[in-house]
Amino acid sequence: MPRYCENALKVAQYLQKYPKVVWVNYCGLPDSQYYDLAQKYMPNGSCGVLSFSIKGGRENSIQFMDNLKFIAIVTHVADACSCVLHPASHTHRQLSEEQLIEAGVVPDLIRFSVGVEDFEDIIADVEQALAKA
Repeated sequence: MPRYCENALKVAQYLQKYPKVVWVNYCGLPDSQYYDLAQKYMPNGSCGVLSFSIKGGRENSIQFMDNLKFIAIVTHVADACSCVLHPASHTHRQLSEEQLIEAGVVPDLIRFSVGVEDFEDIIADVEQALAKA
């Protein structure tokens, strides 16, 4: 669990600084609305799941995922391997744009379940995929 938490925090911090990233949602980041609660209830690390969006909307989010080389596109979370999902085109694909928003799933949202691989390998894959999106 410590490796999940450490990797997720590092990925979230990396994404926050990346110019193509619009926003990052991770309770381990100090600017998260859930940060204080995460620190109170999970002082040794929060979790390995975060969400973010990139500039260019839904199409660029899908392109980003298609560009990944070893990070898998799957629906589950908390695997030892890093995986991503674009809910608007996968788990919630039957919903209209309006219904997506009502459900709290913005069209460009990417869910990222960070695994226990070497952090540098995770970031390298994310970076090359973002550069092409």
